[in-house]
Amino acid sequence: MLFFTAAFTSLLALRTAAFDNSRFDNKTRYWGQNSYGAANPGNSANFQQRISFYCNDNAIDVFPIAFLNVFFGTGGAPSINLANICNPTDNATFPGTALPNCSSLASDIALCQAKGKILTLSLGGATGAVGFQSDTQATTFAQTIWDMFLGGSSSTRPFGSAVLDGVDLDIEGGSSDHYNVFVNKIRSLASGAPKKYYVTAAPQCVFPDAALGGVLNTASFDAVYGKFYNNPCGLQAFTQAQNWNFGLWDNWARTISPNKNVKIYIGAPASSTAAGSGYVPIGTLNSIAVQMRKSFPSFGGIMMWDASQAYANSRYDLAVKNALTAAGGTGFTFPACSAPAFVAGGNYPGGSQVSFGGQAKWFASSQPASNPSGEWSAISACGGPAIPTTTAPPSTTVKPTTTTTTTIATTSPTVTPTPIPGGSCAGLAAWSSAVAYNGGTQVVFSSHLWTAKWWTQADTPGAGVAGVWTDNGPCSSKIQAAQSNSGHLREASTPIVTKSPSNFMSRFFRF
Repeated sequence: MLFFTAAFTSLLALRTAAFDNSRFDNKTRYWGQNSYGAANPGNSANFQQRISFYCNDNAIDVFPIAFLNVFFGTGGAPSINLANICNPTDNATFPGTALPNCSSLASDIALCQAKGKILTLSLGGATGAVGFQSDTQATTFAQTIWDMFLGGSSSTRPFGSAVLDGVDLDIEGGSSDHYNVFVNKIRSLASGAPKKYYVTAAPQCVFPDAALGGVLNTASFDAVYGKFYNNPCGLQAFTQAQNWNFGLWDNWARTISPNKNVKIYIGAPASSTAAGSGYVPIGTLNSIAVQMRKSFPSFGGIMMWDASQAYANSRYDLAVKNALTAAGGTGFTFPACSAPAFVAGGNYPGGSQVSFGGQAKWFASSQPASNPSGEWSAISACGGPAIPTTTAPPSTTVKPTTTTTTTIATTSPTVTPTPIPGGSCAGLAAWSSAVAYNGGTQVVFSSHLWTAKWWTQADTPGAGVAGVWTDNGPCSSKIQAAQSNSGHLREASTPIVTKSPSNFMSRFFRF
């Protein structure tokens, strides 16, 4: 079962302290695009305010300033667009460029930094003209960003005397070629600097991210703001193991990322008009945030899109910050491995939970692994030995119920026909969209023999992107199918104990 913790509504205590990236209760909120104003053009009272307006309490720790949306524009210079606050159309630009002079924001930035916030420059955006053609171009651009916005020096400083705290990659199209060179150059320039500079990224929650996957695996990031909205893996899918995939990102953080201390944030829309999908009531978001904080050591906090939406939505950002703070900003204790140990060779209906690896997305028999195309989904890291398995997983195929529990589904088992030699489909039923099929079930469709890879219903053989069915080729009805015996769920009297592999932290999976 999934359990939800009530939201905390206490006001945040005033705390001015240096930003600590290792905490579990950080909040990031994008600023610069007037998202509320774009969605509600008739309500100017709630349009985006200057950034200092949003720094007056401790609800937010990080502000990515969005966006530097053009890498190589007029005169070869970059350009930024901060919607109603500063843009190339309404503000003066530096000579020979389309780069607006936003130096009036220097005092705002300094004020927010004095209150312990970090402010980074977000590159890209949904309509950004971004990307590199070569390593040399990426290196030169990194130097430009360093000189214009970070710790370097230039006569062209869009934010005047303000020195931002790092860069954020919100790259939503194209390839990630040469971005690792860009990041590494920023890291090199920042080494030995008098203050810490941060590098973050905002990929889609789909793993791996199409635009940023390459650079995430080859460069060091301090935090990743996963967009758990406008995607099938969004917050609306939290209870669906086949879609919710925070566990994949945790595994990436701890085993693949060059920086094994990188923090993973859950990105959320700050109102129903901030994104096409993924918005959830604040109580639901609080519960998800606290559960993930207690389940995965890479969890860093919540990212929101965006500041204007959060304020117009009754300060949607406040409650989740309070909930995370109450759950504890430091320290992580691995929860106990409360599910039975995975048993090799068994078949698990969708919804089964094991320790090792995961809860089955659908009917599963493979060893649990952090594989976006696999049968299992990690729902929590866990420590200590898994509890003994008091029953062997059924070797017959079982149709799962739709509820999420820690026990094997209790519906009557269905029959899995023995594979038919010689391409025969004699005695096999025709595929029907109304029938639920378990992994291994064979059907006839368009004069071909098809075998289900896992539990499925209404997925037409040979159609769609799910790849549920294996086409075994044309078949005839001349050879009689072998008879199969009905299977039954039964309890094993002898416990089976399986140890996790050496130096491998067990994971607890669910449907």
